[in-house]
Amino acid sequence: MTERTLINALAALEDGPVKIQGWVDTVRDQKKVQFVVLRDETGACQIVNPRSEGRETISDQISNLAQGTMLTVEGDLKKDERVKLGGLEVKVSSITVESEADPETPIADDSSIDKRLDWRFLDLRTERNNVMFRAQTTMTHAMRNYWYDRDYIEIFTPKFMATASESNAELFKVEYFDGVAYLAQSPQFFKQMAQSAGFGAAFEIGPAFRADPSFTSRHATEFTSVDAELSWIESHADVMDMQEELIRTALTAVKERHGDAIKAQFDVEINLPENPFPRVPLLEAREIVESRGHKFERQDLDMDPEGEREIGRWALEEHGSEFVFLTDYPASIRPFYHMRHENDATLTKSYDLVWNGVEISTGAQREHRIDPLIAQIADKGMDAKSLDFYLDFFRYGAPPHGGFGMGLSRMLMLMLHQPNLREVTYLFRGPNRLQP
Repeated sequence: MTERTLINALAALEDGPVKIQGWVDTVRDQKKVQFVVLRDETGACQIVNPRSEGRETISDQISNLAQGTMLTVEGDLKKDERVKLGGLEVKVSSITVESEADPETPIADDSSIDKRLDWRFLDLRTERNNVMFRAQTTMTHAMRNYWYDRDYIEIFTPKFMATASESNAELFKVEYFDGVAYLAQSPQFFKQMAQSAGFGAAFEIGPAFRADPSFTSRHATEFTSVDAELSWIESHADVMDMQEELIRTALTAVKERHGDAIKAQFDVEINLPENPFPRVPLLEAREIVESRGHKFERQDLDMDPEGEREIGRWALEEHGSEFVFLTDYPASIRPFYHMRHENDATLTKSYDLVWNGVEISTGAQREHRIDPLIAQIADKGMDAKSLDFYLDFFRYGAPPHGGFGMGLSRMLMLMLHQPNLREVTYLFRGPNRLQP
């Protein structure tokens, strides 16, 4: 039996018999010859069938093919530079219809994003989306390798929690036998537990959940979070150093493996950072943004979306960087576990990372000393008793540590210059989308 050949491997073969398998992309049913573009997970190939005596069965099969029909095709490979699609074609000797498709396709190239998401499995059949998720695979693989090569331990933290890890306002509450549980907003507490456990450094790429009713281009109720935590740091600058190196590694891997395909499908160049990411204290960044004409309406001293876009433009213009770290956030807008500056308790040793004008990550040095931690919980008006299990992590010794959390889909969205998370998430979840 002839083994299947992937379409992207045909060019390396000598002319002769081949078997390819995939789905029908287009059919040109002409009077003297028929052409089928067959697509598989690696590319597309032209299939040709001359209408001649003795080939009526194959001709009838091709005439009845609908877009999306799954085929096994055996035939003779022939190199022909006149063929626009890859400079080769396969002359059919037999066709096996493995699965017929309904001829009425529910989506088209100009369908709305919501309509396409209703039929996401069809929407994903395009070369463009195939390239996108191969790039995501390479990105996550490169990040895992970066950590693996540096002796980090990969952890898989539970997504059922008894209490909040971030904000009670953004928790999904679910029935849990005779009680209730909450879906984890992040692996934060358990990443820190790994430091008290003596792991030294740990990472996780896994799901996280936010009960946030936002209908923006960059929010989702379920997303993939890229998290890392490491011990024996001196400040949040050590965390930024690691994250910057991680991102360079990931982008380099994507550019080397998919740069040409991304350029062809998205008209985007993967720019490898040449300069260090600028690091600007948040309050200074707000002044820069205001000096460029933006007026902040919010009173909590945080950045707003337009402020992020403006500081992103500033970083590109002044430092030639798509990235900028905003550092030293006020304690009033940071979680209780962020360490505060020794010389100014109103500021935290924390940061946000902005890429192409959008925040993709929050990081910080954590407070690892039990007494300041309890005091900061009280300062936030929270009940320390409800966090007793978390505080136990620090009652028996904990090293100075810090880390970050980063949204994978946001990374992909910004790298490929896409308009929203829905385009770059395999199956998007938002306030009004639970299917498919």
